[in-house]
Amino acid sequence: MDTNEVEKSKAHITVEIIEYLPSSVVIKTILKKSTGNISVMSFDSGEGLTERTTPFDTFAQIIDGKAEIVIGGESHFLNTGESIVIPAHISNLVRPNGRFKMILTVIKGGYE
Repeated sequence: MDTNEVEKSKAHITVEIIEYLPSSVVIKTILKKSTGNISVMSFDSGEGLTERTTPFDTFAQIIDGKAEIVIGGESHFLNTGESIVIPAHISNLVRPNGRFKMILTVIKGGYE
């Protein structure tokens, strides 16, 4: 995992910040702060994230391809340009549907 943030005050083509790697999930940090973070991720075909529960709300946006995001047992099929808020304290997982890239924004603070 690369924890270096992207260069500030410079325009980026978000979908090009990260590349696909065979049989891998790749994570690039855009911003990391004590109040939350923004990461861009790429998933090769067959790769996903295991089920987890986090204490923070998370905004997930598909920027290339498509994926299934399961929240509290309910499946949501998202395509390029679509997004969903994953509520804090609810189990969730990301299932592959071919290769895809997404942005995850975690907001810390408030009621946690």
